[in-house]
Amino acid sequence: MPSEDNHSSPAPTETIKGRVLIINASPRRKGLIAQMLGEIQRTLQEAGKEVRLIRTADLQMRHCTGCMYCRSKHACCLPEDDSVRVLEELQACELLVIGAPCYWGNIPGELKILFDRLVYGMMDEDKRGIPIGLMKGKRAAIVSTSTTFWPFNIWFHQTRGVVRALKEILKWSGFRICGTLERGGTKKHPLTPKDLQRARRLALRIIR
Repeated sequence: MPSEDNHSSPAPTETIKGRVLIINASPRRKGLIAQMLGEIQRTLQEAGKEVRLIRTADLQMRHCTGCMYCRSKHACCLPEDDSVRVLEELQACELLVIGAPCYWGNIPGELKILFDRLVYGMMDEDKRGIPIGLMKGKRAAIVSTSTTFWPFNIWFHQTRGVVRALKEILKWSGFRICGTLERGGTKKHPLTPKDLQRARRLALRIIR
């Protein structure tokens, strides 16, 4: 049985108006995801937003053990790690932008581990087991890339698989999805001015 003495249970953090959290789930510091998120960050900062950036590759966190402790205790039984600090940032942000490359038609493992660990702080359930989003009132946008070229990245659920997975998580957490940006063919085609323009438009869309 998990010990109740070392569980991580941060006090709920109030939303800070104008705060934006960007989560970069790519391990590449200068990859296409990082470049598009950088353009989004600059656009948001020019609009007067306070932006926080988190890279999942830099996080130290253990994977979920599936013990279900958090479902009744509303806290994780594992020792406090970086997942707790990410939850505090999620609670404080008004807007969320997630950038994730396609791994086997889905989100990268580190991002999945993060959301598995945060389920207790993002979603609750009523007595009938119906989900209750704990992030209601917040808006989100999704950016994804894939080596599979367009339109097959859409048709074969590559970037579209990433978007679908993140929409599922964010929707049940209470976020309103304001826009997505999908970029295929990254193996042969570098970032273009048109891609950066699309990133800027996405940033402006979520702050309207």
